[in-house]
Amino acid sequence: MISPEDIEGLLRPELKTMKAYTPIEPTDVLSQRVEIPQEKVIKLDGNENPYGCSARVKQALANYGYYHLYPDPEQRELRKALEEYTGISSEYIIAGSGSDELIDLVLRLFVEPGDKVINCPPTFGMYPFSTDVSGGKVVSIPRKRDFSIDVTAIKEAIDKRTKVIFVASPNNPSGNVTPEQVILELLNSAAVVVVDEAYFEFSGITVAPLVPKYSNLIVLRTFSKWAGLAGLRVGYGIFPINMVKYLMKIKQPYNVNVAAQVAALESLKDMNYLRGTIKAIVDERERLLTRLSQLDWLKVYPSQANFILCSVLNGKAKTIHKGLQKKGIFVRYFDTPQLKDCLRISIGKPEHTDTLIATLKEMC
Repeated sequence: MISPEDIEGLLRPELKTMKAYTPIEPTDVLSQRVEIPQEKVIKLDGNENPYGCSARVKQALANYGYYHLYPDPEQRELRKALEEYTGISSEYIIAGSGSDELIDLVLRLFVEPGDKVINCPPTFGMYPFSTDVSGGKVVSIPRKRDFSIDVTAIKEAIDKRTKVIFVASPNNPSGNVTPEQVILELLNSAAVVVVDEAYFEFSGITVAPLVPKYSNLIVLRTFSKWAGLAGLRVGYGIFPINMVKYLMKIKQPYNVNVAAQVAALESLKDMNYLRGTIKAIVDERERLLTRLSQLDWLKVYPSQANFILCSVLNGKAKTIHKGLQKKGIFVRYFDTPQLKDCLRISIGKPEHTDTLIATLKEMC
């Protein structure tokens, strides 16, 4: 019988020391941790939509009668609906189990062990995580002090083994958009440029119309943020046609479950509701930015997403983070060289803003 030690010997050695991705936790877990009723927890750490999904989604999920059957592996109806939403033909579109799966698929498609993937930190942690899992080598090109990407440094880092460049726009956690001209500069390289537009609906700025013109541009999006479907895991990508056939070949056949497909389709049929929640979040973002800026111990960064990044100037970010948790308010804490003493605050409802600001004033 094979021993645990023998199994260890079969593992890919680089995965033993690989840094794990740190996910956020659901409200019920947070509630138990701080011993506060779940309904009183203010969850501002995951960039989720506080208004939730459309009521039509809930009704459609309740009425759906075919959960016992496998979903359409080619996502035909969903891709057609996304064509109408994006204005880009469905032949360029593939849906995934969240955009996380699509990040993984892109790397599976292009990256062999030792190939390079350019990452621009501080940014979304799934890019280096998925690169490590695929056996690729992460080449980190730090963003500038204003969180813009360093195009010159990226170009200098590109060599024959560079396969993919990831650019989140708006960037998480800084909230800034990368201008189209910068993306065009990167497209002149031989690498695949992946522009992650997870927060597109809150900025209204996109490079998606460029995809049919460039054979090395990918745009990723998700229903998690704007449509309130984070728990159902559904995203999509807009890919050059020459990539689509290969991605459809290597993806899991039934990668987007029927509930996720039903929910995404129904969301796209209720755009009046969703546009209303997007506007509410954007309006509240500006109000929260103003209120936070009035605290002289915070440096607040402008954002075009559904969150705001703050640098805590008094060095007490960790203390504030823990103090907020005790009150049932959860925000994201960062303590890295580029994000020293930083908090990222997701946009909640007006009452969440009021409670947060009042609590911060009490603490400092």
